[in-house]
Amino acid sequence: MTAVRGDGIRLRRADVDDVDFLVELTTHDDVAPYLAGSRPRDRDGLLAEIDHSQAEPEEFGRFLVEVEREGEWVRAGAMGFELVNRRSRIANLGNLAIHPDFRGSRLSDDAAKLLQRHLLFDLGFHRLQLEIYGFNERAQAHAERAGWIKEGVRRKAYHRHGDWVDGVIYGLVREDLES
Repeated sequence: MTAVRGDGIRLRRADVDDVDFLVELTTHDDVAPYLAGSRPRDRDGLLAEIDHSQAEPEEFGRFLVEVEREGEWVRAGAMGFELVNRRSRIANLGNLAIHPDFRGSRLSDDAAKLLQRHLLFDLGFHRLQLEIYGFNERAQAHAERAGWIKEGVRRKAYHRHGDWVDGVIYGLVREDLES
């Protein structure tokens, strides 16, 4: 896959050279508490995801979010998707993490919109969905700015940080971007 480009931003599939950045990002004190507890954060787990993304690019993706600085592309974050229903063409999105050094410029909003368009229009998915921990108000605000439609709440669905927390469910279909 060639990179998906926006204005001063691009998404590209992660490769082995990105694993150290991904380990640093996913274990960062300001990032790790907000990521799904089941996601890999170690080198071997992240390498396995990168391999899966390269082997099955239409079913699984781990992407780097990069910004252009002085003519060079600089790693700024990561995000991904996974096919969850082949017949109905549904993908779960997740793992959006922007390094704290790059926060505050709505980079996550631009990256999310690029990935949404790529999955719906280039890869032909019908529905995209994601779930955010109820305590993560910043991510919920981001989802709504990026065009996601709030569909519901799974009450006390996840045991996280010593407590039961809600999962807030968002969805997006192709028609949402066409109107």
